[in-house]
Amino acid sequence: MTAVCLLSALTAAGPAAGEPAGERAETLSPAGQGTDPFPGSQPGPESRRAPGALYKQVLDTLGPQRLTAEQRRITARKEAAAAAWSRRPAVRAQRAGYVVSGGLHQSQQTSYWCGPAALVITQSAHDEVRGRSQRAAADLLETDSRGTAWYGVGIDVAKPTGYPMADALNHRLPGANYVPRPLPYSPTSADVANFRRHIVHNTDYDYAIAGNAWEVPGGPHLAGHPNIEIFHWVAIDGYNSDTDARQVRYLDPVGGVSTSMISWAGGVPKSAKISADAITTIMGGRGYVW
Repeated sequence: MTAVCLLSALTAAGPAAGEPAGERAETLSPAGQGTDPFPGSQPGPESRRAPGALYKQVLDTLGPQRLTAEQRRITARKEAAAAAWSRRPAVRAQRAGYVVSGGLHQSQQTSYWCGPAALVITQSAHDEVRGRSQRAAADLLETDSRGTAWYGVGIDVAKPTGYPMADALNHRLPGANYVPRPLPYSPTSADVANFRRHIVHNTDYDYAIAGNAWEVPGGPHLAGHPNIEIFHWVAIDGYNSDTDARQVRYLDPVGGVSTSMISWAGGVPKSAKISADAITTIMGGRGYVW
């Protein structure tokens, strides 16, 4: 595994924090399932297995994840709002090309500070503050040389949930109501449709999404990333309105990093576009904060 961001692979199950979420994302009732505002076939969950899914399932050390009761309530409200927003054709017809919330890129300052960099980039999409301290973000996230956890770390905020990125964003952006969205190892087409709804909702309300990538050999990778196992945080801050968010834009903290820090960084762009299907697959086994 590369040293870009490792902790999400290594962290054991976190403290119980409310009702158990059970089987990853499947326990979070997807809003609009069966009435997806994004047209297209919706094969069942067993219709495909994402490249690398079995690898992730066999090697994952992350225990069962739990959402708090409050996170579950907020998720239900946001799902309903996102579904309603995506069904407003008059609003969507006014869009053309890529719509972005406008995150301000920062290159990560150590090989394992992708999480802190993604935090300040995601935050900047809403408040437009440039140049925040990654050191302060790393302290808040409790990032160490293993990286930034997806789950299992209770950071120093008023009501920690075990999801440090979600807790940090809510601490820094009061009222944003960020919630984690765990994904199965092999995300389904319904998971992809949900992600498309979520990125439209967040972007149109001027918020970015923090995505926790788990790239594996033989599976899809982010632009410029080598065909090795990589745990990584990125900020997803836009979508292609011409294709109903079938493509999205993300900001990669590795972009602009010296090759003396990360040997393969030279080919990584600061921003890139990727299909919603590919990035959802890449986040399989971890998830995103929206």
